[in-house]
Parts: sequence; structure tokens; C-alpha cells
Amino acid sequence: MRMNRKKMISLLMAGCLCLTAFTGCGSGKNELLSYRIDFPADTAGQGDGASQGYLSEGICVIPKKKQTKKQDSIMGSKASLAVNDTDGTMLYSHNIYKKVYPASITKIVTALVALKYGNLDDVVTVSYNASHITEYGAKLCGFLEGDQIVLRDLLSSFLVCSGNDAGIAIAEHIAGDEKAFADMMNQEMQDLGAVHSHFVNSHGLHDKNHYTTAYDLYLVFHELVKNQAFMDIVGQPSYTAKFKKKNGKKKKLYFLSTDRYLIGRAKAPEGMTVLGGKTGTTFDAGSCLILYSRDDNGKYYITVVLKADGGDVLYAQMNHLLQKCAKN
Repeated sequence: MRMNRKKMISLLMAGCLCLTAFTGCGSGKNELLSYRIDFPADTAGQGDGASQGYLSEGICVIPKKKQTKKQDSIMGSKASLAVNDTDGTMLYSHNIYKKVYPASITKIVTALVALKYGNLDDVVTVSYNASHITEYGAKLCGFLEGDQIVLRDLLSSFLVCSGNDAGIAIAEHIAGDEKAFADMMNQEMQDLGAVHSHFVNSHGLHDKNHYTTAYDLYLVFHELVKNQAFMDIVGQPSYTAKFKKKNGKKKKLYFLSTDRYLIGRAKAPEGMTVLGGKTGTTFDAGSCLILYSRDDNGKYYITVVLKADGGDVLYAQMNHLLQKCAKN
């Protein structure tokens, strides 16, 4: 009897975690895990006869028991993680398998799906649904029903401004509706081995069934930073979207990044350069941030802070993690 794909992935991840209880990246260097699994064509869900499916490559697997034993006093967030993404070294980790609400960090998963399945040169027409988000406090780019915008510009607006209206427009364009797109998000997470997440929307507005973990977000970011188009977008301090209104007239919207490092409101520790990242904030999720950074020796780092108590606390804790990276 054949095993379905989801079960195969879950069993593989469980096996990897068991093995790395002795050999995982922990605090040792150059202990990267590169693994893959071959799916028969009928279980891979591919009609073209392809049989190879990748989970991830060069990841740092951190067994629960290998997480940082004594937490630093400044790190009061619900979950946090710092990984040397060049060497595969875990520098700091706390509650990385704890279920948390990701708020707008959700948008990196949306970007993963959009970059994989979308054509960045497509023209997207903004729907009534996308342009009429009514939730109080929801961040919006300000697109109107009937606006026509190239997907590359829409994705850039989405990630720089963190506008939820852009997220719905992306989801509808690629999958037809939000539910179908959320299903794609969940499948991509499974394929990465990020098995402790579940998403119900493309933007991160709160839902009790919309959650992830710090480690799952690391897995997503580890994949995304390989994509130059993604890095070009999230490294911008601002973005000007050019598009056409419903009546055909040209329009521009200017967006400032929500990342304080990029706009000069926060300064990384000496020796560290922030290359890009994604913020997220809701009442239930608290203040969240994931970053990709480089030290003066050319090594790269992924750092995550989830559910910090406010923006100032968030950046203080992130700087603490970046200091660990600088000293690595």
C-alpha cells in the first residue's frame, strides 16, 4: 500500500529530528542537513511523471532538547531564533516549535507561493473583495476595485507596505480565491517540512486557525533568500507602485518599508548589515520580525523574534540576536 505524500513528509521530518538529537546543528559548525525524498508520480501529485520532490536543502535542524537552555533576560518574546545560515549553526533558540500567530510575517509564505506559481509580468485586476477589507486597523496599500497592476509591482507593494488588500489580490489572481490559495500555502509548507503551521489567509489578519512556529518561518525564509527577486523587494526602504486605475488613467502610490532597519529608525550592531526582512503586528500576535543579515566576514544569518511586547522591545531583542551573530 502506498503512503500519501503528507504522511511521508511527516515521517521523514520526525526521523530527521530523531537523528539530529545526536548530530543536529545545535551549536556545532558545518552540520548542515541536505535531504530529499523521491515521490512516485502518483503520490507527488504531478501529472507530468516527475518523481523527485525536494523538502529543503542545507537546513539547520534543531531538536527540541538542543534549544538554548538558559534564556537571556532581555529576550521576553514568546519565541526567538538566530541561525548562522552559512554554516548551519544555531546561535540562539527559544520556543521555536511553539505555536504562535505570525501576523504579517504570513506574507513571506504568500511570496513563496506567488514566486513559484505566478508570472511576475501578469497584470492583476483588483477585485471588490480585495479592495473592501473592513477589519479595524488592517494595513492597506489603498488599491481600488478595478485597478490594474503588474504582479511584480503588486508583490513589491505587498511586502514593502505590508498591505493586506494586495495579499487578497495576489491570492485571487493565482488561485482564484483565498481558500484555494491558503491550501497552496499549506501544501508548500508541508513540502518544506514546515509541518507545524496552518494558514487560512494570504495576509496574516488574525484567525485562531492561522498559526506557525519560529522554526517553520526559518525554513520558509531559508528557501526565499535564494530568490533574488524576493531579496530585491524586501531590501527596499521604499517603493513606488505604478499602475492603471479602472478608467485607464495612470496612478502612483508611494510606500515606506515597515522595517525600521531599512528606513533608519533602528540601527543594527556594528559588524552586521540587515539585507531585508518582514515585520508583523496584531493584538494577538504582538510585534514580530524576521530578518536576513550579513556580517563583515560575508556570512549570512536568519533571525526571528515573535510576539514581543511592542515595537521598541521587538527591535531591542532583535539587536540582541544580531549581536550574537556579530560575535559568532
